[in-house]
Amino acid sequence: MPFLPLWLSGLGLGPELIAALVALPILVRIVATAPLVGLIDSGLAPRRLMVAGSLGLAATYALMPSAAGLGWPVLAGLIVLNAVAGAPLVPCLDYQSLAAVRRGSGLDYARIRLGGSLGFLAATLLGGWLLGLLGTGSITHFLAGLELASACGAALLLRRAESAPRAPRVAGRARLPAALWLAIAAGAAIQSSHAAVYAFGSIHWGTLGLTPATTGFAWGIGVVAEIAFFALAGRIRALRDAPFRLLALGAGAALLRWAGLLAAAGLPALVLPLQVLHGLTFGATQLGAMAALSRLAPEGARGAAQGTYAACSALASATATLASGAAYRAGGGSLAFGLMLPVAGLGLALTVAAARSARPRTARR
Repeated sequence: MPFLPLWLSGLGLGPELIAALVALPILVRIVATAPLVGLIDSGLAPRRLMVAGSLGLAATYALMPSAAGLGWPVLAGLIVLNAVAGAPLVPCLDYQSLAAVRRGSGLDYARIRLGGSLGFLAATLLGGWLLGLLGTGSITHFLAGLELASACGAALLLRRAESAPRAPRVAGRARLPAALWLAIAAGAAIQSSHAAVYAFGSIHWGTLGLTPATTGFAWGIGVVAEIAFFALAGRIRALRDAPFRLLALGAGAALLRWAGLLAAAGLPALVLPLQVLHGLTFGATQLGAMAALSRLAPEGARGAAQGTYAACSALASATATLASGAAYRAGGGSLAFGLMLPVAGLGLALTVAAARSARPRTARR
């Protein structure tokens, strides 16, 4: 994710074309994720979908230099295929993880997600080192190698999970309950409120006088906070199997974080401590959404539910990013971050509605 735009820039493409090519995978995920992950409900093993997707990613990354030589339209077509191959991977990983936790194997989803965050951090650091050593031309080969490793991991390490007893197939198409739709919308809204800081945080902080090193340190604080929350969340009894508490915690932290960034325009020192809230705005929201999917998705529709959440999150984030771009152009960081406050507030309202909708059905919090 951090490196493909650098490779595209190394081809000599203009900013507008790079932006369009980077946006293509988002559009593809919105359309393709739910139907692809929904194949699990029709009997397709998640492991096979993950192996096929990883191999597809490896092949398309390896072919990108050749495609670029044939012109950007060919490259754009290959990027679409790449996005289709990658669309089901993260939802499939979450599906497998939640299924293992439900089997009562002593696993904790938060700890599993911690491993994902550490893996992403390690891959990013390794990629940055290789980029400095070999240049931008090595990026697609590095990504292809990572995906080949992922395919091997899915093929070998997840074989045991595939042999575990499966829930009986449900006749007909199971429908997602209203409470789950509300929880999906809540999680998507809260996560999409990150759009302004993801797109313009570094730029805005530079205008406040933060050096590039301090800006990098600020992002590092966010990653560490995310990892720390995943490490500790499973030990906090009040947050265990508590999807609505987690979503509300994420939404409340988002309201505080974006309001704080508004205040940081006059007090730049606030930026660093506010980044600690990333552990909640991202981490608590992620855990809450996964807990809601695990608790509320009916058998026969768990794959569709997982894919629907991923697609809704992509759509919400794309919309919020476009809106924050217009806001930043019109009023700078203050307007862009201010626009994220009602988005986070919407997530909190949807969380309350989801909890109320689920209460009569589950008699839970």
